[in-house]
Amino acid sequence: MTTTTAKPALWTPGDWNALFGFGTNILVNLLVLTGLLRFVLQLPPEIVYGRILPAAGLMMALSTWYYAFLAYRLAARTGRDDVCALPSGISVPHMFIVVLVIMLPIAQRTGDPIKGWEAGLTWVFIQSFILMAGGFVAPLIRRITPRAALLGTLAGVSITFISMRPALEMFMTPVIGLVCFGIVLAAWFGGLRYPRNIPAGLVAIGFGMAVAWLAALFGLGIGGRSLTALFDGLSNIGFSIPLPAVGHVFGGFEFLGIILVTAIPFGIYDLVEAMDNVESAEAAGDAFPTTRVLSADGAVSLIGCLMGNPFINAVYIGHPGWKAMGGRIGYSAATGLAVLVVTWLGVVSVLLDLVPVVAISPILLYIGMLIGAQAFQETPKSHAPAVVIGLVPHLAAWAKTLIDGALGAAGTNAAAVGMDKLAGLGVLYPGLEVLGEGAILSGLILAAIVVFIIERDWLRASAFAGSGAVLTFFGFMHGPAVGFGVTPAVALAYAMVAGFLFACARWPVLAMGMEPKAAAAE
Repeated sequence: MTTTTAKPALWTPGDWNALFGFGTNILVNLLVLTGLLRFVLQLPPEIVYGRILPAAGLMMALSTWYYAFLAYRLAARTGRDDVCALPSGISVPHMFIVVLVIMLPIAQRTGDPIKGWEAGLTWVFIQSFILMAGGFVAPLIRRITPRAALLGTLAGVSITFISMRPALEMFMTPVIGLVCFGIVLAAWFGGLRYPRNIPAGLVAIGFGMAVAWLAALFGLGIGGRSLTALFDGLSNIGFSIPLPAVGHVFGGFEFLGIILVTAIPFGIYDLVEAMDNVESAEAAGDAFPTTRVLSADGAVSLIGCLMGNPFINAVYIGHPGWKAMGGRIGYSAATGLAVLVVTWLGVVSVLLDLVPVVAISPILLYIGMLIGAQAFQETPKSHAPAVVIGLVPHLAAWAKTLIDGALGAAGTNAAAVGMDKLAGLGVLYPGLEVLGEGAILSGLILAAIVVFIIERDWLRASAFAGSGAVLTFFGFMHGPAVGFGVTPAVALAYAMVAGFLFACARWPVLAMGMEPKAAAAE
């Protein structure tokens, strides 16, 4: 038996593509959260640029470096040269939840945005421990849950909350968005190489910047660039390192009752999302230990929280996309270093005005396309209906988000408009509300039930339906918050389905008409 002594390459040409693609993904999230903190929460710039962003940068650097290390270990152990590190960063769904559901209401109630920041820190503090503890049960959940369920609900997140906004932005400014989309697709799907092997993501961003700034120069208004805003952003340049914020973390415990309502269900969401993304990476050929991944997410989130960052870390969807671009180990480590430079030097505000977001949107849409496709490609063809049902709760959640946003902008809400009036216009708001709450869990449960029914495994189908009844009864699915008897009618329906499926297993005669092979034998 021979062994190889060659060490895995720390950098490959494909890492450039993945660095610019993944780096721009991280950049977009940094720009969005900065806008939320400054203009929605109204936090002072010294807190945003001097405390929160440096701490967030530290957390993301530790995360990307650790996942680069795991990829190096896997490559060294297997002797493979195609191992791709898991992408990670600030969880996008949580970014909006912690700001809009936790930090903003508390800031408005107290009249002090600093109190909102402290509540966000406490929220992450609690979630960090949920992640670390959950890491030890997640492998068992992965073993008993079919791949179509894990990847199907992940595809739902990808298609709705990852892909749709970039797609809409592209067609609002098609001269930049659609052309940049063509630039990245030609390279990443079509294998086109640009001169001197310039990464396609960099070509797309360069094209978008050129068009936007030329348009600004001639007053055409394409891309929304402004020299005045760019010069204003320069005032935030400076060097800041993260400082301990333990006092602020425990200052938020006075709002513990409000925080726990969302911290517990979103902690479970974190577990499922991380499992989905580890499953996605394994389907692409790279098997990483789930317990280590979840424990690392919890540990770096805790470090970031104690230094002042109110955002949770998460393994990102998109591993197959970065791997398809040629990303290996180096792109992850390099992204961590770049994030430190951007956040510790306070240049996020300048970048916010320099790069048109519409030039980055096609990269996010490409990732969404790959994840959605993977759910069908990496599961048996017969399980395709399960993948589709896994998408449906996310479509409901996305539609409800749009409706709530539109009504809120008009100074009203669904209750004020009236459910009957909305139903008369084809908007079944109560259905969207119940189906969309806890979408990642309900998508997983529904898809798993369908998979096991397709496989005629009635006992497992019954077990997942029963799990759906319990999760729903306590508000983890189909409910706005954790509680007791949150949506009892839906819980009862799941329990009845569980009983019916158990009867099919207990008395096979009930299921005989559903067995194609048995029917054929007769």
